[in-house]
Amino acid sequence: MNDIIALKTSKHLKQSSVIRAMFEEGEKLRRIYGAENVFDFSLGNPDPEPPKAVKNALKRLVSEDKPGAHGYMNNAGYPEVRARVADGINGETGRKLSYRNIIMTCGAGGALNTTLKTILNPGEEVIVFAPFFPEYKFYIDNFGGKIVEVSTSTTTFEPDPDCLERSINSRTKAIILNSPNNPTGVIYSESLLKTIAGVVDKKDRELDTRICIISDEPYSRLVYDNIKLPSVLNIFRNSVVINSFSKSHSLPGERVGYIAVNYEMENAGELIDGLVFSNRILGYVNAPALFQQVVAMSFENVVDSSIYAERRDILYNHLIRLGFSCVKPQGAFYLFPKALIPDDKEFISHALKYNLVLVPGSGFGCPGYFRIAYCMDMKTIENSLAAFSALAEEFH
Repeated sequence: MNDIIALKTSKHLKQSSVIRAMFEEGEKLRRIYGAENVFDFSLGNPDPEPPKAVKNALKRLVSEDKPGAHGYMNNAGYPEVRARVADGINGETGRKLSYRNIIMTCGAGGALNTTLKTILNPGEEVIVFAPFFPEYKFYIDNFGGKIVEVSTSTTTFEPDPDCLERSINSRTKAIILNSPNNPTGVIYSESLLKTIAGVVDKKDRELDTRICIISDEPYSRLVYDNIKLPSVLNIFRNSVVINSFSKSHSLPGERVGYIAVNYEMENAGELIDGLVFSNRILGYVNAPALFQQVVAMSFENVVDSSIYAERRDILYNHLIRLGFSCVKPQGAFYLFPKALIPDDKEFISHALKYNLVLVPGSGFGCPGYFRIAYCMDMKTIENSLAAFSALAEEFH
């Protein structure tokens, strides 16, 4: 008798998200010890409430009770919402995007799957820089692509352009950039991105290809220490930007994001048509109608990143004092310290004894490290410090 689920799905279940797996471990501990005694740093689920302007926009839209407000629209989203997003990007980057360059999506995950569905032929390769968001592996495989992992510097987690150049071949279709990075919080500098652009241009000429740069930027508005995030659209001609309002507006459950297509791309119009079509046939149909309008009305009203910066500093400074090695994050809300023993999974199991729920770095393609998501309340962070101290003492 045939199994009820596909072999590939069965295989993927065995490799399923380490982030979610550790969250389930946290659930078990909460049932035993109580939520207040468990320090769950597994899930990137923002703790701050959405800004007041976001909630007010939602209240206003609901109270208006406008006929047709919950119906279908163009699969790319409301034109006025797309225009608002384009204007926001233009104001930050100096670009001249129009609403036609924007496709509203069901979050960044929907945007990534829509993009990969549109551009990938079976067997084509997508380069990612380790450490990387684990779901990339499944998203690429969804459409018959092959993931190619390129290592980064062990001291800065920045990509090595020479290593990238050696990894590009005639099957390379896309490169995914993720800056600010999940799980390291590292921001790729403008000079580094321009060097990468030079590598890509060189290989495009050599191989007669057009490699697409996919910039996954859900943390682009959570940046610290007055660092300016370089614009991928200003550096790479063949580029699309993926973004969402999950982190910037604390709306992860509302699933609203977008794809921004660089108008300088060759055949940009054809790509946009393909993205709109793929958005529909993947079953997303369109981004949620109500929250498209909410984010258009509150585009500039983002979560105060200083909330996360304070949490970063408390945890980072404590871990450094305990002897951990860690690159200080420049954005996002993750720390990625080196484990105190080579086996990161074993280290994570030791942490569970102290009710610390962490995520092993091997799930991000970078064994020997672990991820801390510091997007929970300050009380939990402060109460966790003694547990981290006890964990570190075990290895000293």
